[in-house]
Amino acid sequence: MMKTMFKMTMGLGVMALAAQQANAQAQPRNCAPRDVVLKHLTEKYGEARRGIGLVQQGSVMEVFASDETRTWTIVVTLPNGMTCLVASGEAYEALAEALPATSNDA
Repeated sequence: MMKTMFKMTMGLGVMALAAQQANAQAQPRNCAPRDVVLKHLTEKYGEARRGIGLVQQGSVMEVFASDETRTWTIVVTLPNGMTCLVASGEAYEALAEALPATSNDA
């Protein structure tokens, strides 16, 4: 179950990063030093890190969310230390879905 959630999170992050990379010719306006971004997510939305993964060119994708405020945020931290907002939203819900059954017909 955790592997499925991680794969889904990574997939969303990679898609979001690809979209961000297409628009990132200049320094994006939605970036700031990592400590500033984390402080904002914690203090304003009560979000904590729920997932992490490596993406292109040494960047780190992270998912932050809050069960209390039900908000979520996906950020990417670049090798230069800048953290950029990729996506955010509401109605966050942690899922505990079972993996689909696999057959051994091989």
